[in-house]
Amino acid sequence: MKQLTTILTLFGLTFLGLALTPSAKADEWNEKTIVTFNQPVEIPGRVLPAGTYVFKLLDSQSDRNVVQIFNKDENHVYATILAIPDYRMEPKGKTVITFEERRAGAPEAIRAWFYPGRNYGEEFVYPKLKAVELAKANEQHVLSMPNELAANTQHPAKSASEPQVQALKKAPVTAIEHSGNEVALAQVHPPEQHAASTPSTTLAQNTTPKELPHTASSLPLIGLFGLLSLGSAFAVRFARRHFA
Repeated sequence: MKQLTTILTLFGLTFLGLALTPSAKADEWNEKTIVTFNQPVEIPGRVLPAGTYVFKLLDSQSDRNVVQIFNKDENHVYATILAIPDYRMEPKGKTVITFEERRAGAPEAIRAWFYPGRNYGEEFVYPKLKAVELAKANEQHVLSMPNELAANTQHPAKSASEPQVQALKKAPVTAIEHSGNEVALAQVHPPEQHAASTPSTTLAQNTTPKELPHTASSLPLIGLFGLLSLGSAFAVRFARRHFA
């Protein structure tokens, strides 16, 4: 009888492990990252004072993401930011935040945020006036959106379905070059670059598919529970015959 109890306990632990797996990977889905800045930094729509912040994805699509920046207690939203995936060949094992060159006396402006292990990051989109200013101080492009959407970046959205977030996601995005010229987004982020910069071996070894922890469907889990239930029944039947 003791052996039978042990078998049932093992199956129970397996069920429990399956039930807890999705929540354990929540940070991988929203890419929650805690960062500390020792000096003020600029983001679309505002300047953050030195301190500790939490970066998270509110919504992720194939070509546009929405990033939110919270205080360290995650009870205040400082910004809701439109971002475009920025691909790199070699993922890093730690958080990487890149900055734009700054004017004398001005805070550094965040260009992109890379979550550990990902071969892509989130390149921030700035209101056009600020994008032009940053681009002229840099030797590289700055992503731009219409100035009237600047107020949307300060909206403390709780859902990606809110009108302010939807307006950001549908915003026309262009790139401002160092010369001040405005060019199409495809010129700085060509679609073919995504495929060339994301070899399947890299994805398999270094990243978790974005949709896996986010899936709303419970069908795969139900299927696993069904198989384990069947296995449990056979184990119990075998144990009863063996130890009777």
